[in-house]
Amino acid sequence: MDPGPSADARIVERQIGRPPRGPVRVVSRCAFGYPVAVAVDPLVPCRRGGGPPEPFPTRFWLTCPVLVEQVSRLESAGTADRLEEEMAGDPDLAARVAADHDRYAAERFAALGPEARADAERRGLLGTLRDGGVGGVRDRRHLKCLHAHYALHRARGGAIGALLDARHGPKECDASLVRCDAFGIRPPEGPEVS
Repeated sequence: MDPGPSADARIVERQIGRPPRGPVRVVSRCAFGYPVAVAVDPLVPCRRGGGPPEPFPTRFWLTCPVLVEQVSRLESAGTADRLEEEMAGDPDLAARVAADHDRYAAERFAALGPEARADAERRGLLGTLRDGGVGGVRDRRHLKCLHAHYALHRARGGAIGALLDARHGPKECDASLVRCDAFGIRPPEGPEVS
């Protein structure tokens, strides 16, 4: 008997407002146990249904609605553009971000199983999956999506996410309001992933 989606899968669906396009694994949790960031497979089911799997550029995806809103405000305020300008004048920061892009691409590529890798090669997608950095970016001097960088930071650390924390301090819910509690789904008990 199929037990249905896990509590984490149901919570992520509520957090993002739709079912994720394929399986996800929680890589970071908030203090209350809810998912903050998830790892996504490099190839996900086709949006149109029935077609071959499509590349998904975001290996780590920020799901916490509170953090998504805060990072959206930073993007709207031009923070990514200012960080790109800072990278252009700071070779050390540029090198750390480039290393994040390279490691991200390597992790995405390593997550492809042999069958998926063969299919991607047959369809001419191997370069995209092997070479795209954070958010699928090709040019390591650019930041495509602060959400992807912050999810990376929450998953395992990253230069841009660390700067966002230091300068803007995106904050999770506090005990007075845990937004995900409204979903009526408790996160699984057990060891924390953060």
